[in-house]
Amino acid sequence: MLPLSAVRRAIALFVILLITAGCHWNTAFERVQEVRRLNAALLVHFLKASDAGNRAVMAETDELSKTFAQEAEDATEAAQKDADMMAVLLQGLGLAREASLLDDFRTKFADYRAIDRNILELAVENTNVKAQRLSFTTAQQTADTILDELETIGRWEASTPQIWHIKALLYEALARVREIQVLQAPHIAERNDVAMTRIEKRMFAAEDEARRKLKALEGLIGPTSVSLPRLTAAETALVRFGEINADIVRLSRRNSNVRSLALSLDQKRKIAAACEASLRALQDALAQQGFMGTR
Repeated sequence: MLPLSAVRRAIALFVILLITAGCHWNTAFERVQEVRRLNAALLVHFLKASDAGNRAVMAETDELSKTFAQEAEDATEAAQKDADMMAVLLQGLGLAREASLLDDFRTKFADYRAIDRNILELAVENTNVKAQRLSFTTAQQTADTILDELETIGRWEASTPQIWHIKALLYEALARVREIQVLQAPHIAERNDVAMTRIEKRMFAAEDEARRKLKALEGLIGPTSVSLPRLTAAETALVRFGEINADIVRLSRRNSNVRSLALSLDQKRKIAAACEASLRALQDALAQQGFMGTR
């Protein structure tokens, strides 16, 4: 029979072992819980980043695009930090399957970030929106100026023998200006470079034709006509209209909004779905994990 002191020492050692084991159990359990918390936060940050990026693409002003793009970048950085912290914890816990699932997400997330960075850079440029704004404002106002000047000429020259010839030239010039305006919208929306080139050729041909019609008017109204200053003003406005249209074409050619939207609807949507699927799989694996964090 063991001495009482030996029994007491054995009991004390057993209690110490139990306490020590309990401490390890609590530590492992807490670390698994922290991994679960980080996974939930990672999913939230990822979804926020994706949503903010989409809003940046759809925003109608530079200010909103930049605001949403910054929100997307901030949420993406937060997601990256969550993933990095999870990787350290999973390695310490020795959870190979969960670590593999996280690695799968991180690989896809790197691809996502590359695509999203390109999308956000394009979105904040807003070139299609700027082109559309120019078309609806400055270009429209300048075209209206041409209309006003030419209509005034038509009224002032009403009594001249050549009035029907004058009016024919006026209306043909105006028709060419309106044709350019009509072509601006499809050019802004077009994605295909070849199709854009075809539209531009029609625009430039119409502009040249409008100039020729106004030049022909000079010979009909004469150098002493009171309408001559109006014709000069119309020609100046037509030059300005051509410059504005060239700016619209340049902005439209950049196609930042169209390209960013196309990327969002195609490549980003697919990689985002794959990233989310990886996170859901990791979430399910962690939910099945025992208290000790080991199998």
